[in-house]
Amino acid sequence: MKLEGEITLLPESIDDLWHLKHLIEKGDLVFALTFRKVESATDKLRPEKTERKPMRLGIRVESVEFHRFANRLRVSGTIESGQDVGSHHTFSVEPLRDVSIIKQWRRDQLDRITKAIEESKRPEIAIVTIESGEAHIGVLRQYGVEEVASITQSTGKLEESSQIDFFVQIYDQLAHTGAEEYIIAGPGFIKDDFIRFATQKDKDLPNRIIVENTTSVGISGFQEVLRRGAVDRLIKDAHLVREARLIDVLLGEIAVGGKVAYGMGEVAKAREWGAIDTLLIADETLRNEREKGAAIDKLLTAVNSSNGHVVVFSTDFEPGKRLEKLGGIAALLRFKLQDS
Repeated sequence: MKLEGEITLLPESIDDLWHLKHLIEKGDLVFALTFRKVESATDKLRPEKTERKPMRLGIRVESVEFHRFANRLRVSGTIESGQDVGSHHTFSVEPLRDVSIIKQWRRDQLDRITKAIEESKRPEIAIVTIESGEAHIGVLRQYGVEEVASITQSTGKLEESSQIDFFVQIYDQLAHTGAEEYIIAGPGFIKDDFIRFATQKDKDLPNRIIVENTTSVGISGFQEVLRRGAVDRLIKDAHLVREARLIDVLLGEIAVGGKVAYGMGEVAKAREWGAIDTLLIADETLRNEREKGAAIDKLLTAVNSSNGHVVVFSTDFEPGKRLEKLGGIAALLRFKLQDS
């Protein structure tokens, strides 16, 4: 399904900028308020003065870059509407600055907008993975878990005072995230000690905490948290949880030679047989294939038409990176394909 038209979007967060990165494509016409240098007339004795004035321009997109840590999206292209038509210009899109996009909208892109609006209503969630002498704090984004702090302490003889210092650092970093809900995870009992310490500072904390056992901390610990369902208990139908579980199912099927296809050739063969139950595709693979032509959208349409499901994976998160290593596309099948 394609729908041609203009949609105006107001990004409110870094998550929204990430979504825009995957909505705006080469060839789209994008309008936004921007600042552009304008030369103002002066008397002949003085050099001309250059000012930056606000104006609304429309550019035909050539490239899109997401700068996560600068909290902005750069959209570059040639001006088609406004001053200096034909010149090159770059929009610096930031939260609370609207953009209008005119294009042929595809079904997955419209679904992305709907899901982004739904997920923006969820509470901010921070995940702490902690073991003796080491803690990692991540914030749950729509594109993955972003690690925002790492705290380490000598694993030598830990005195009670030094452990309290360790907990203070974790608590202070956690407070800076601005999260409303927390998942405290890790091996052993130190997570319970930290919760007791934190509860002394915030009596309401136990009502906003879920505790989870994991075998590791850091990035792998974050992934364990998602697989074990702690986020599910806070958020219904969390997309990242689904990605983490699907990649585990996919790798399990590959390991036993089961009902699975991966790589563009095998997936195309599975589509011809009507065997695809769930199509897994990395967002960057989807973008790149669309730039090559319409074949990828024919594949997505065929899967949807046969009552299959399409899941677009974030390559900013570990499951999406693992999918990329398998060719960026894979499918869980209704039945095993016969070897040709």
